[in-house]
Amino acid sequence: MQLHRGGTSVIVDLATAGLPAIIHWGPDTGELSADELASLAIASSPQRVSGGIDVPARLTLLPQEVFGWQGSPALTGQRSGAAWSSALSTTSATGDGHSLTISSADQAADLQLVSELSLTGSGVLKQRHTLTNSGATDYQLHQLITVFPLPATAATVQDTTGRHLKERTAQQRPLTVGAHVRESRRGRPGADATLLMLAGSAGFGHRTGLVHGVHVAWSGNHRTSAERTITSDNFLTAGELLLPGEVVLAPGESYSTPWALGSWGTGLDELAARFHQDLRGREQHPTRPRPVTLNTWEAVYFDHDLSTLATLADKAAAIGVERFVLDDGWFLGRRDDTAGLGDWFVDPGVWADGLGPIINHVRGLGMEFGLWFEPEMVNPDSELARNHPDWILHTAGRWPVSARQQQVLNLAHPDCFDYLLARIDAILSEYPISYIKWDHNRDLLDASDPRTGRAAVRDTTLALYRLLAELKARHPGLEIESCASGGARVDLGILDYTDRIWTSDCIDPLERLDNQANTSLLVPYELMGAHIGGPKSHSTRRQHSLGFMARTAIFGHFGIEWNIASISDAQTAELAGWVEFHKENRDLFHTGTSVHADLPDPALDVRGVVAKDGERAIFALTQRVASTTYPSGRITLPGLVPELRYRVALSHPLDDELGNGQSPLAWPLHQTVLPGIVLGTVGIAAPVLFPEQSVLITLTRVDVDPAQAI
Repeated sequence: MQLHRGGTSVIVDLATAGLPAIIHWGPDTGELSADELASLAIASSPQRVSGGIDVPARLTLLPQEVFGWQGSPALTGQRSGAAWSSALSTTSATGDGHSLTISSADQAADLQLVSELSLTGSGVLKQRHTLTNSGATDYQLHQLITVFPLPATAATVQDTTGRHLKERTAQQRPLTVGAHVRESRRGRPGADATLLMLAGSAGFGHRTGLVHGVHVAWSGNHRTSAERTITSDNFLTAGELLLPGEVVLAPGESYSTPWALGSWGTGLDELAARFHQDLRGREQHPTRPRPVTLNTWEAVYFDHDLSTLATLADKAAAIGVERFVLDDGWFLGRRDDTAGLGDWFVDPGVWADGLGPIINHVRGLGMEFGLWFEPEMVNPDSELARNHPDWILHTAGRWPVSARQQQVLNLAHPDCFDYLLARIDAILSEYPISYIKWDHNRDLLDASDPRTGRAAVRDTTLALYRLLAELKARHPGLEIESCASGGARVDLGILDYTDRIWTSDCIDPLERLDNQANTSLLVPYELMGAHIGGPKSHSTRRQHSLGFMARTAIFGHFGIEWNIASISDAQTAELAGWVEFHKENRDLFHTGTSVHADLPDPALDVRGVVAKDGERAIFALTQRVASTTYPSGRITLPGLVPELRYRVALSHPLDDELGNGQSPLAWPLHQTVLPGIVLGTVGIAAPVLFPEQSVLITLTRVDVDPAQAI
């Protein structure tokens, strides 16, 4: 059977032992006849070899030992030690041109499985399994994951790791025989989680090399891998990581895996574009312009004072900010991060008249108002913890190691869930709040439900989804940001219920270059919070120009996190210019195609956004460090329509001094018009820049005789 959509083909052999096998996932092969599909299935069958089993095993949608599979299992479970080996076999397969549903059963083990495959309009392959216990006794499920085959050309694995303030740092290794496994056991994806598991041809880049990648749309524990067997099977896996005893299926009960999503491309830009198009096609995807946001955290921290915040709001409105977000410190007993978390009542000691005065002031200036919450956590020094210790995840007789002076609430406890829903709903009902910054500042450890003693990561994750969905249902139009001590919960599960992610607590523009590039492999710019900070970074203590900070932030959901109340008139004018520039171009940034150049000089970074119709584009050139060569040579501007001609110019605002070139750069002084294919392959001379400096380059389509262009 063959599935086609969005430039992707998936060819499935329905006749393999056990479940079907995907023979091909990737570039469109064109429509094949029934005879051609049958011939391809035969042509894909391996030979028996010495020392092997008599019927060579196939990499199916659910490879099983009973059919000869000796690699990593996709399904593991048991009934008190028995029924540990499954023999699920296809009973039916139904589908259309872009989806396939396969039912399978194992009468001996009393298990039934439904496997769903579908291609989205952008060519993203989605997979999900649903396992049902059809027996008379409990079935303890240990693992159920999805499998995505790789082409034989896959030779290099890339994933991401990280820590607080440095999430999503890329790392590569050869794809060798064995398994490269990345697990998240933090109760959330975690700062060190890999956003995608990628595998591609040797030396793949943003624009070159066939590359495939998978993502688990899940906000709890998960597992991904890139594997090669000694029998030449290359594949990726993706699924939820289940803790012991976390899923015990009673007779008739079912478990569904999270959706796993796979994309591919000739280069990472094409792979990412499929994910972006898929997300932008969702019914709930934000469609109005993303409001320019000022967040108060790095401006005032816990120092909440009406006069100070009102002055900050005045300046924010004057420079064009559209949303003002009051961060941590507004609720009962919250003077620092050691107390108060969980007591979601406005602190009368700080806000004697409630939040009304600051909200009315902000809205009177024409801005929306947003508020920070961290509902999933609790400080032991809080009324909530003192009154309801049974609502805290822990094993009876001991408490988990604390983190940031916090413990974790059991959202799956009905009374705890109802309390959080009631308190947040009460605040949102009392005040005109259109935005929540929803934080989650610690990993989960020893996360047991004290009522049962069972692991509770899965249950609390599902309860979180229900809580977010209910708040949105009660407050239509409410937008929610997913923050998790920065970017520790970035996944498509949470983005089903939220409207942007906070990419990292580090807003140093140099650090943000890699962070934002790697995040954008999955998440489009309009869903990525990207702010201008103060002149000295809170996280790294580096100092950067306002222009450099702005050129890094403007592509994302743009904002400011800086006490701008007392900045100079010159800084105010410059910042207002960047806000205006972003507003003028955010439709391009948030609907266009993101592109990155593969350059031989690692000191340079070129990235940009090309409009959907190819009529215009904006690129940022950044000099990360000093180049070995001087000047740096030519840069290419990828992703343009090859046959269109573009006028190329340095973009305003250009308020900071360019580098130390001893003569003017020639091409900005002329009406430089070149075809897209030339700009993408031959390129233009890079401006000489100081390290940690950047410029923007604009391209606008023109209809002109090339002989007239200089």
